[in-house]
Amino acid sequence: MFTTPAYAQAAGGGGDATSIITSLFPLILIMAVFWFLLIRPQQKRMKEHQALVAGIKRRDSVVTSSGIFGKVTKVIDDNEVMIEIADGVQVKFLKSAISEVRTKGSTPPKAE
Repeated sequence: MFTTPAYAQAAGGGGDATSIITSLFPLILIMAVFWFLLIRPQQKRMKEHQALVAGIKRRDSVVTSSGIFGKVTKVIDDNEVMIEIADGVQVKFLKSAISEVRTKGSTPPKAE
């Protein structure tokens, strides 16, 4: 019946290739930014942690993900280690639960 000129103008246009590329460019740009700022650094940290866990050996000072300081007394297998957390107190931990490996000579930080 009565159509406004605005509806009549918007109804026709088939999209050409340049309009599709221009509309997808911001989406591709956002994905690239997410990749370089979020995903790539996280993958790098995961690889470093896996190498750290794989290199655990006897007498290493470690910090578990729960915040327990201890010394590795025995590497049981590829997944488990025995950690001494106090004199005569040994606990079995999964290697994946170790968040940090410290050098032999370092001591835990003192509470202030």
